[in-house]
Amino acid sequence: MLHSRAFKVSVAWTLALLWLGSLVHATESSLACPDWPTCFGTMVPEMTGGVFWEHLHRLVAGGLLLMWGLATWLARKEAADRPWVFKAALVGAALLLVQSLFGGLTVLYRLPDWISTTHLTLALSFLALATFLASATSRAADAADDDAVDPGMRRLAVAAPALVLGQSVLGGLVRHMDAGMACPDVPLCLGQVVPPLINAPITAHFLHRVLAVIATAAVIALAVRARREGTPEPVRRWAAAAAGLVLVQAGLGIASVLTVLAVIPVSLHTLGAAALLAALVHLATLAFRVGRSTPEQAPTAAAMVA
Repeated sequence: MLHSRAFKVSVAWTLALLWLGSLVHATESSLACPDWPTCFGTMVPEMTGGVFWEHLHRLVAGGLLLMWGLATWLARKEAADRPWVFKAALVGAALLLVQSLFGGLTVLYRLPDWISTTHLTLALSFLALATFLASATSRAADAADDDAVDPGMRRLAVAAPALVLGQSVLGGLVRHMDAGMACPDVPLCLGQVVPPLINAPITAHFLHRVLAVIATAAVIALAVRARREGTPEPVRRWAAAAAGLVLVQAGLGIASVLTVLAVIPVSLHTLGAAALLAALVHLATLAFRVGRSTPEQAPTAAAMVA
């Protein structure tokens, strides 16, 4: 199934694009190209300094548009018996186009917080949709047996990616507000468990930490529940992987503060959040596909994951 492979490539491509976007911000290269869609009036600028990161980010984004176009065309050709796959791919194409437009607005309006955060939110939403399509059309999903996943496990499988998505969006807001060092100490914030929430940067940073604790607890609870007897092996395996990722992600968040927002931990922190979201969406898709033999039921799972 070439369309499933194309969806998987798109997921990996999106993860790379999100990482590059984080590098652009961490290296203060967001306005290295002051115009859009060109860079200093050309599509082939001199790739030096911040221009290298900013224009490379644009080129990779353009490549993702082409890759998703191929995946959508293959879905229409190969998945005629499952028209929802093609329709969902069209939704993904629309998300990509709108997300690209917000990328341009980010530059033209000089990095306003709400536009930049919307740009990231759309990218993460596209990642979730692409991961769902890659998972739902994979051989692993098609070969799902009749093993049951209990309702509590399914509820956690939906709640965990939703929490991680919200946490990632809030993290993007913290980044674009330049609030990454609003709480310069760890695990306390300004020396207190609950700091004085006297301004937007401190409030956003503190809420980011609070939601991080909640999201981490949800992912760990998911992994613990998945170890119960009778849970299908793929679900157990991905729950354990998600638990490992969320612990690494927490460590990268701490490292980002302790290193005063050094480029490597900050960029890896963004990549870790995206990878964790993708792993959890894949897990949720498996949890709802297991025991369901008819592909027409897959959109129900998609709606619950979204």
